[in-house]
Amino acid sequence: MKISFLKRLIPASQWLSDYTLKLFGNDTLAGITLAAYAIPVSLAYATLAGLPPQYGVYGYLIGGIFYALLGTGRQLAIGPTSAISLLIGTTLVSLANGDPQRWVDISSLTALVFAVMSVMAYALRLSSMINFISETILLGFKAGAAITIGLTQLPKLFGVAGGGTNFLERVTTLIHQLPETNISVLIFGLLAIIMIFAGEKLLPGKPVTIIVVAISIIIISGTSLGVSGFKTIGVIPAGLPRLNLPSFNIEDIKSVVPLAFACFLLAYIESVSAAKSLAQKNDYEIDARQELLALGVANLATSLGHGYPVSGGLSQSAVNEEAGAKTPVSLVIASGTIAVCLLFLTDLLKNLPTVILASVVLVAIRGLVNFKEFNRLRKVNHFDFIIASLALLSVIVFGILQGVVIAAIASLILIIRIVSTPHVAFLGRIPGTNRYTDMKRHPDNETFPGVLLFRVESPLLYFNVANVYHTVWSKVISSGSELKVVIFDLSTSAYIDSSGARLIKKLYLNLETRGISLKVAEAHSEVRDILRFEDIEHLLGHVSRKDSVHDIVVHSINEHETG
Repeated sequence: MKISFLKRLIPASQWLSDYTLKLFGNDTLAGITLAAYAIPVSLAYATLAGLPPQYGVYGYLIGGIFYALLGTGRQLAIGPTSAISLLIGTTLVSLANGDPQRWVDISSLTALVFAVMSVMAYALRLSSMINFISETILLGFKAGAAITIGLTQLPKLFGVAGGGTNFLERVTTLIHQLPETNISVLIFGLLAIIMIFAGEKLLPGKPVTIIVVAISIIIISGTSLGVSGFKTIGVIPAGLPRLNLPSFNIEDIKSVVPLAFACFLLAYIESVSAAKSLAQKNDYEIDARQELLALGVANLATSLGHGYPVSGGLSQSAVNEEAGAKTPVSLVIASGTIAVCLLFLTDLLKNLPTVILASVVLVAIRGLVNFKEFNRLRKVNHFDFIIASLALLSVIVFGILQGVVIAAIASLILIIRIVSTPHVAFLGRIPGTNRYTDMKRHPDNETFPGVLLFRVESPLLYFNVANVYHTVWSKVISSGSELKVVIFDLSTSAYIDSSGARLIKKLYLNLETRGISLKVAEAHSEVRDILRFEDIEHLLGHVSRKDSVHDIVVHSINEHETG
């Protein structure tokens, strides 16, 4: 029992016993490749978060080790992501009051609160409920975040100051500053984008970005371009981060709870989505609940090392998988490689131009906009297309955090509207069978004189029973005096509340006054229980789980003919 519990708690124990030297070779190469990808990307993402560059690297350094122990995704790579980085950067402007150390402390506190939320969700088994932020909302959020992120990086690409606190201000400021463009910086950045993009296409899975970074440092350090208006990231402190709790007070915790919750939702959904896609490709299963624990512990450790919230992301995970990763050992190797770089190689990065970081971000965010999925939703699911578009526009107009909240609320309102007006199908028999389907979709179905069959394609709940009753009663009235039996097929209403039970009672009593009998068929066990509890079954007669719709129809017709 204890061994089984430990295996569930520490998934690494399930594959470590079969680990081989060959697998270690694959993971080592993948880990080094992942580190080469992660260092420049995390430096760039840290600037999005408004933090010194090294704080982005700390996320990969620490988070990956703990995810490797507890996570179920064998190729999933853990680190800062562009969306969460921008979310941190835009939200902390008002909380840090321009104090760099407070900015670091609050971003680490956000990771700590994130960790507490994630572990609590694991303990309370909330992995399915968290999926309220749907992939449709995430689709629009990512596209809106990509546009917002791109707009924050374009001033660096043009070599101008930029400015503004919202979309329109940033666009207006950039347009006004375009005449001041530093042509050398712009050409340098565009060449970097072309090289990174071409390298990803021609050499997938290879650390092309680190090569571009190295070339740019050599050029800036060894030529006169270094004095041509190029801004560099400056000196990065050597050494590993010291582990300690971030400085905070109770008011700080209250302030970061909404931010931490948004980061948590986005991180969990994106991590599980990426992990599932890679697991399907490599033929294994993901435990969505265990991912809550793994993300929680990874963020707890990251917060102690001064990092900000980390997540699994598809881009870094794709690099890890394409480089040959077979197990999470690749994350441990990547952390080791990053540690060596932090200890001995930070001096080499001081002349890294910020335009290169902007180029890295601009290439990375292109994957956030999925035009094909938007077009597919437009054609096949109008509701989801509206939600995705609303999320996109909300993020652009109101900001990252507010955009997610607005899209989630709008999604909830539209879902309630749909559930409150469920489809009531009036049924007929498929010719030559004992099956009954919607007459609206299959007008050639057979009907029976004096018999009306219907089903509600939804649970019966307090906010939809009025609509259901109105629809059914209108059909009863229009059927005239020939109607003798109404049959309610409950097979598609797996749950009813007390209001739903009282709807059935109301239908029974009102039909009885017109000389019409009401019968129910194929009620689920929970529905039968509530009918008994609400003292309604005695009106309907025994509600059996054995009687099909066809059995009730045949019995009703025979009863009517005998009468």
